[in-house]
Amino acid sequence: MTALITREDLAAAIEARAVTVLDALGAAYHAQRHLPGALPLAPGDVATHAADLLPDRDAAIVTYCSNPSCPNSGQVADRLTALGYTNVRKYREGIEDWAEAGLPLE
Repeated sequence: MTALITREDLAAAIEARAVTVLDALGAAYHAQRHLPGALPLAPGDVATHAADLLPDRDAAIVTYCSNPSCPNSGQVADRLTALGYTNVRKYREGIEDWAEAGLPLE
């Protein structure tokens, strides 16, 4: 099971530029809106794109999708962990929670 991160801790990590944030919703959703600095990485793309997007397997990575019922962030996190990434967490509440809190989106 992937460790979770709170909205507050994620916001602080983004502000400190101490995390790579992955939008697990896919490129079309990412193009509409995403968390600051987030990179698009859908579950089906992890095997082919993770090494290029995430060369440091020990870097802090956070995945998110739309809300707690969306499975994508957990799937991306699990696939990254299986590939040897060691510091992967999930923002379970997702972009809907982020937006409702009035935090910035790109």
